[in-house]
Amino acid sequence: MASQLDMFAQTSAEHDGTVIRLRSEMKRSDGRPRSEEDMVRHLEESGNYRILRRLIPRPVAGFSRAEYPRNGVIVDTETTGLNHSKDEIIEIGAIAFTFSDQGTIGDVTGVYGGLQQPTASIPSEITRLTGITDEMVAGQVIDTSQLRALVDPADLVIAHNAGFDRPFCETFSPIFAGKPWACSVSEIDWASRGFEGTKLGYLIGQAGYFHDGHRAVDDCFALLEVLAQGGRESRRTPFAELYEASQRSRVRVFAEHSPFDMKDYLKARGYRWSDGSDGRPKSWWIELAEDALDEELGYLRSEIYRWDEADPPIKRLTAFDRFKA
Repeated sequence: MASQLDMFAQTSAEHDGTVIRLRSEMKRSDGRPRSEEDMVRHLEESGNYRILRRLIPRPVAGFSRAEYPRNGVIVDTETTGLNHSKDEIIEIGAIAFTFSDQGTIGDVTGVYGGLQQPTASIPSEITRLTGITDEMVAGQVIDTSQLRALVDPADLVIAHNAGFDRPFCETFSPIFAGKPWACSVSEIDWASRGFEGTKLGYLIGQAGYFHDGHRAVDDCFALLEVLAQGGRESRRTPFAELYEASQRSRVRVFAEHSPFDMKDYLKARGYRWSDGSDGRPKSWWIELAEDALDEELGYLRSEIYRWDEADPPIKRLTAFDRFKA
């Protein structure tokens, strides 16, 4: 087991003292060296250290257990930019796994990772972020048949920022079309679980691990572990919360033809502007849980339109619709 010792910056004298103390603590009372497990346990129980363990990917199971009848796929992409309509996928990772109706993760059933050469050179800032170079992708093509074998049986596709990954995946291949998606950033209340952020690096670190980030398959395995364990929250896993959220419908409310001088109020309430180019009404809009719809319509009628008969357009969304471009 590889572990990373997390220590705050120290002066030279403090550092020397820490090293001496660590050397002492690494031995048993009889002078023999402790095992690695003993050392980790001893340091953690002291309350003075935090140990991060290297994340070891789960093995692929030889068979599926009956108590986990559903199939999920975690997908991660690396791309040449942020715009799915003009930028391209240069790497995709996917991990298939089983889960129960209660949202308990079972076994990993398949893994795929592949690179693809884009039509233009990879921007230097993307190479700095991902480590992927033009030389690495030269002549490479993502194997969609292997990818399809994982995605076709999936009851749910999960991405850590599905609003980014889903449009890229659906632009890349029709194998992703018609699938329900869930977002592990927006559909899990990480703050209530004691996490300080939603970036994958924060989540994996606070869950007690470290990994090689910004490569697609590595990030998929990291997300799977965080979803399965969830840090300090023990009542149910983050994945159970995510799966439950994916079953609920959402609603988008479009404040179409709202008075121009109300735009700052709408923006402050969380509305976003759509210019109409994506097929949505040209208006300010917000997405809500369905049980919040009546309250929101009441707000619009009393505070924005100031007309009790105002009937702004709404659109109900399920996991099949959410996070699309």
